[in-house]
Amino acid sequence: MVIHFITVGQKMPKWVQDGYNEYAKRLPKACSLKLVELPMANRGKTNSVDKMKAEEAKRILDAVPKGARLIALDEHGQQVTTKGLADKMEDWLGGGQDIALIVGGPDGLDASLLAQAQWKWGLSKLTMPHPMVRILVAEQIYRAWSVINNHPYHRE
Repeated sequence: MVIHFITVGQKMPKWVQDGYNEYAKRLPKACSLKLVELPMANRGKTNSVDKMKAEEAKRILDAVPKGARLIALDEHGQQVTTKGLADKMEDWLGGGQDIALIVGGPDGLDASLLAQAQWKWGLSKLTMPHPMVRILVAEQIYRAWSVINNHPYHRE
């Protein structure tokens, strides 16, 4: 299974790239994490938020591999424990299809994408900067994998 981590926003600082890569490289090929960075919509004075979100939604959908299960990161999504995420990942692995884990731009995801998502994942009630989300998601995916495989990385 490949988890296509599709994010709006490019050119992250080196510390973000390093943090993300540290956890992504720990995952086995059977559960790999592949980052896909998309450009944000132009945030000029004449563009409405809805128009920018729609433009970003089109880019996201174009990047989602055919047949992948769509999972949206959304502030109103379901918050789960590490064990809960591990249970989700076991279902994903058992389903045999790739995952498209999507993160919108500064204004969030377009409603059309949220409606198509098979699960909406809320990381926290805290507001987080997009660079931190990349590292946190990579670490939590690795942690969930370690729970599934009884790896000593995760301790209860």
